[in-house]
Amino acid sequence: QVHVVESGGGLVQAGGSLRLSCVVSGSFFSIRYRAWYRQAPGKQRDWVACFTSGGGTNYADSVKGRFTISIGNPKNTMYLQMNSLKPEDTAAYSCKAVVTTLQGRSLEVWGQGTLVTVSS
Repeated sequence: QVHVVESGGGLVQAGGSLRLSCVVSGSFFSIRYRAWYRQAPGKQRDWVACFTSGGGTNYADSVKGRFTISIGNPKNTMYLQMNSLKPEDTAAYSCKAVVTTLQGRSLEVWGQGTLVTVSS
């Protein structure tokens, strides 16, 4: 089985910072893709950031210049550094990972999410 667990959410004032973590664990061959999403109350889930196949990064326009995605050590950990937070960043942040299983199949796994609340 493969599991994805996010952490690091909390309450922060506007202008503050938070760092979210996403850990992929279990039995798998490799991690092919990872991305952050968020879902604000009463809204649909939106893509926030991801790594490209070429090793670069992509960000939603709403977070570009404020959020940074990175890989930790060990490499099954991914971070989302969020700076200059705004009240509109309030959402449940989730991590999606696509792994290659030990059987050679592609498997998409989501975490439960971590809540970020930004007060004005």
